[in-house]
Amino acid sequence: MPEFASPEPYIIWLTLAGVLIALVAWLPLALKRLPLSLPILCIAAGIGIFLLPAVSLRPLPLSYPQITERSTELVVIIALMGAGLKLDRLFSWRRWSVTWRLLAITMPLSIIAITAIGGWGLGLSWTAALLLGACLAPTDPVLAADVQVGPPKSGEEDEVRFGLTSEAGLNDGFAFPFVNLAIALALSAGTGAPWARDWLVHNVLWEIGIGIAGGWLVGWLFGWLTFRVPAETKLAKTGDGLIAIAATFISYGLTEMLDCYGFLAVFVTALTLRRSHHNHDFHHEMHDITEQVERIAMMVLLILFGGALVNGLLDALRWSDVVAAVAIILVVRPAAGLVGLIGLRAAGSEKLTLAFFGIRGVGSFYYLAYALNHAQFEQAERLWAIVGLVALFSILLHGLTVTPVMRSLDRQQGRDPDREELPPPGLQGPATN
Repeated sequence: MPEFASPEPYIIWLTLAGVLIALVAWLPLALKRLPLSLPILCIAAGIGIFLLPAVSLRPLPLSYPQITERSTELVVIIALMGAGLKLDRLFSWRRWSVTWRLLAITMPLSIIAITAIGGWGLGLSWTAALLLGACLAPTDPVLAADVQVGPPKSGEEDEVRFGLTSEAGLNDGFAFPFVNLAIALALSAGTGAPWARDWLVHNVLWEIGIGIAGGWLVGWLFGWLTFRVPAETKLAKTGDGLIAIAATFISYGLTEMLDCYGFLAVFVTALTLRRSHHNHDFHHEMHDITEQVERIAMMVLLILFGGALVNGLLDALRWSDVVAAVAIILVVRPAAGLVGLIGLRAAGSEKLTLAFFGIRGVGSFYYLAYALNHAQFEQAERLWAIVGLVALFSILLHGLTVTPVMRSLDRQQGRDPDREELPPPGLQGPATN
């Protein structure tokens, strides 16, 4: 029998990377009709990997604060580009009424309720409680793929899927002022410096306004380069969807250099780029590459999250924190969602679904990592434990229920959830005008 040497770590990681990429392509198809989600499997895989005696890495966010912030930031901005590209509905105040309700009513109510739970129920300082509310109020654009609209021009854009997709795209940017408010209060508590004027003028007016304007400008520029320049030099002629990743990084980078909200800018860039030639087939190439990159990054991040779970992420929890996490998922978001949807012309089942599927996850991780890297907050380990538990509950509960709920909703609306999806006209050949 030949003797086999132990494989080098590089070879092991290369093999695991191949397995991961294969799963990225195959698992969404395998799980399409099952009451199980890709994020659940990723967390389970992470738990299994990091329980192995040979794995010594302990991927706790407080041990790697900068890596945690940057890695979650990267996944979120790619998800925001993908969400914006696949929205077919043209922007207008009336057509997007469900979005405005979820942003202007549901999210602030959620922040207020979670802050109250943190301050009165959990004994956190009010600054830390506000940070908890700001982190856990937004619907996550990364983990909400199963409740979002389908690819561009696929026709999978009912009111529920549109509402959750557009909310997830915009609420990350509009939650940021509340994260910055918690940071401003924490810094002011240490220095006594005034905070209100700077927060309102800079963190609210400047960062939102310039974020929207900068995102629109980058989207318009990329739309012109992609679809409007002379035919021989159109970027759409390349058929290379990587241009969407380029637009993501440039939009985020430039607007962050101007000290404004890059999350908001990326989503506006995606919407503007999509509207520059609304029905062009090249949007599919851009969406597809964005979705693939997002899925790989998400899987890596959730595997590390599984590793954090078995290495003590939840050790700082108290029983009151567990009760609060359950209340945030099962009471706060559904109640705030239903209040925000009062008066919306939609069936009761649609309103319930919109209110229930306020998925929490990677965006919450980013906000907490960002805040803890910019100011001192009491009980940081406990804050990470609470946010981690809420995300875990959300991933498990929403992941196990999303397939049957969305299939039932499709049947109620006269759609066959088992139909085979055909590519839209024009995708069988090269993209054309």
